[in-house]
Amino acid sequence: MKQTLKFGAVKGIPVGVNWSVLVMLVLVADLLAQSSLPEADPGATAVARWAAGLLVAILFFASLLAHELAHALVARHYGVPVKSITLWMLGGVAELDGEPPHATADLHIAGVGPLTSAAAAAVFGGTWMGAAALGAPPLVTMSLTWLVVTNASVALFNLLPGAPLDGGRILRALLWRRRGDQDGAAHTADRAGLVLGSTMIGVGLAFLLLAGWVNGLWLMLIGWFITSSAKAEDRWTTVREAAGVTPVRDIMTPDPDRGWTWQPVGAFIETVALRSRQSAFPVIDVAGDPVGAVTLERLAHVPAAQAGAPLGDIATRLDPDRVVRPDEPALPLLAKGPAVGDLIAVVTADHHVIGTVTTGDVERLLQRGRLRKAATATA
Repeated sequence: MKQTLKFGAVKGIPVGVNWSVLVMLVLVADLLAQSSLPEADPGATAVARWAAGLLVAILFFASLLAHELAHALVARHYGVPVKSITLWMLGGVAELDGEPPHATADLHIAGVGPLTSAAAAAVFGGTWMGAAALGAPPLVTMSLTWLVVTNASVALFNLLPGAPLDGGRILRALLWRRRGDQDGAAHTADRAGLVLGSTMIGVGLAFLLLAGWVNGLWLMLIGWFITSSAKAEDRWTTVREAAGVTPVRDIMTPDPDRGWTWQPVGAFIETVALRSRQSAFPVIDVAGDPVGAVTLERLAHVPAAQAGAPLGDIATRLDPDRVVRPDEPALPLLAKGPAVGDLIAVVTADHHVIGTVTTGDVERLLQRGRLRKAATATA
């Protein structure tokens, strides 16, 4: 999830929001200011209702941040690095850079999120009791009631047993502990997420068509997100199974076609790109190190007037982590996804490009994994 606005870091963990959070802030504030709060306190002014609605929306997203931060801190306790925390329209994402070391860690990392949301509901509930005892206006008590109900709902919803929800992680951890098979447990949780998401889409569609309930669209949207995420996680589990501890050299495409930073674009197209079966090409500097990459699509959009320009001028820069050694484990690299076109990384040894890793290489890895399973099943 891409961060549109970065807030800094909490405990060294980068925190930010996606633009969709602003949409949800407005929607939540509008819901409260136009519906819930007027019913609870008809005498409140529109300004007061909107101010309360906006504050409640901010507190709600703050509680979602606490939920994700709890995941992140427990993950770091177990030695799992955390890349970032991002809030977005449907909640939050704590992006972990690795897998839990054992089933107990997996259970604790997953379970602390719903516990945090339940704790937030309890805190807002206690505040509501204190406010009611002090005779606070209905505008205040209704706002606190909404926060109690919403945080409790977040806790319960996240306990549904299907990936990518926390309940799916808890299911994975329990099955992992029982079976001793992390990948098998992950596949089960992912498939449960597919069933859960598909059910939500169907129920939302039924509500929309048969009852005219517009909120069925939200249910369908959440179901689509769960289904898409479960598919992506199931694919990643399959990649993890197939890759194992395989080094980069065993999955790379050796001796790829490449270009030089000083090489004219037109000459590269004529002598390399038009004759190659690749769709992305490393671009190498005078020292022999890859500094960028170009794709066929990029080359096709170069104006004829720029045919004499150096290839390095139109290349997309490669980040240092996209240049790897052949003896490195492949799995961490495969988690990154493509960098330029279908190119995931360039493999070098002693300032020489000896291979590339592409999405096609990942597909071949998966096919070999399926073939290996089939051969084992028939043996």
